[in-house]
Amino acid sequence: MSLAPRLDLRQSQSLVMTPQLQQAIKLLALSNLEIETFIAEEVEKNPLLDATATQEVVRPERPETEEPAGADALVTGAAAADPLDVDYATESHQQDSAADGGGPADGGLSLSGGTGSGGAGAEDGPDLDMLAEGAPSLADHLLAQAALAVPAADAFIAQHLIDQIDEAGYLTVPLLDLANRLAVPLIRVERVLAIVQTFDPTGVGARDLAECLALQAREADRYDPCMARLIEHLDLLARGELARLKRICGVDDEDMADMVRELRAYDPKPGCRYGGEPAPAVTPDLFVVPVRGGFGIEINSATLPRVLVNRRYYSELSRTGQDKASKAWLSDCLASANWLVKALDQRQRTIMKVAQEIVKQQEGFFRHGVAHLKPLTLARVAEAIGMHESTVSRVTSNKYLSCARGQFELKYFFTSAIQAADGGDAVSAEAVKSALKALIAGEGDTILSDDTLVERLQAKGFDIARRTVAKYREAMGIGSSVQRRRARALGGG
Repeated sequence: MSLAPRLDLRQSQSLVMTPQLQQAIKLLALSNLEIETFIAEEVEKNPLLDATATQEVVRPERPETEEPAGADALVTGAAAADPLDVDYATESHQQDSAADGGGPADGGLSLSGGTGSGGAGAEDGPDLDMLAEGAPSLADHLLAQAALAVPAADAFIAQHLIDQIDEAGYLTVPLLDLANRLAVPLIRVERVLAIVQTFDPTGVGARDLAECLALQAREADRYDPCMARLIEHLDLLARGELARLKRICGVDDEDMADMVRELRAYDPKPGCRYGGEPAPAVTPDLFVVPVRGGFGIEINSATLPRVLVNRRYYSELSRTGQDKASKAWLSDCLASANWLVKALDQRQRTIMKVAQEIVKQQEGFFRHGVAHLKPLTLARVAEAIGMHESTVSRVTSNKYLSCARGQFELKYFFTSAIQAADGGDAVSAEAVKSALKALIAGEGDTILSDDTLVERLQAKGFDIARRTVAKYREAMGIGSSVQRRRARALGGG
């Protein structure tokens, strides 16, 4: 073997993760509202970008003369060089969709996700978000009452107590620890806590569930010795040992039932009606509406500004005298603007392509409900539309679809398969859960065990094991047959 130096030529291929490639991949996983924020940031940085609100909707059922490039082609740089600064205001668009204009006359889905008319009429209604912002937190509500009820000398103790009350309304630290921390006698802290426990909502400031219920019973003037003993033995009530409870409380069946009903009317978490951030409303990214012979899909363009490249402004800046650095900066701005418009267009086309395949695969769900939901995987959709599985995964992340049956995350339509008992086509796990829930809801006076549920599900054509039934039941928050029987005995169902 020769050890002399020499030159060799080798050819290889590799995918370089450029910043634009990374950004294209990131855009696929963002929701419409996140895209709106991203566009606003880009418009602020790039003077050649113009963003205007739009209510136009891309209709998927319209035939196209040329198959658009998908996201895979975009991120690998293989997308065709289409015009990047098209003024869509001059293009022809259908204006008869459920998202156009003032809303459907037949009470169908509107762009806001509701029914009936929408559009400008919605501006006349109250701003619920502003009303929600004005709601006081639990701590603010309690501090306002403390300012009126607690002596000024003990105000700092009340403030520290309120600071240690969690969102459910319970005091989370021992009083002795708080007394030592504030260097005051324990009896003084207890006296202030007794005042705080008289505040609205009733039951706030309790140290455990029993004390919370006792405070509410006192407020309702129902805290007699029998009720006190019942509250002291909540563990027996949870286990359904009613006979033992009746002996301890010294009451008959009618009185026990009355006391249990009273307890059920109390709020175990009184603080939850205050404070806490309101859950943000989920804005759908897609609408599925029935059309002749099938279903149409619309992208919710109401949450996406229309982004255009301002070539006129670019021409004006180019004509002015500029140094080399300024010209390079302006060229970078133009390239960035062109890329963003192209990337957003390809993102929408990719989302539409994936959504169309999901609706095609799950048409039975949109027509008849969850019982007709089919098993579906990311790989199956990716193969059908000619994209990579990771691309489909990103497209279906954080995206919501609104249809006549409600609002669903796109991931909802990908479910595991349960083999049919008769050897037929497999069914989705969600369909099995729906059937299981229906059986339990209609069990009546006879509580069904998991074994019985397995038999009835198999009779419906679901080949399912007992452990799977238990897993699905627990996932839906449904108790075992023993727990349901106890709840029925206590008057809970």
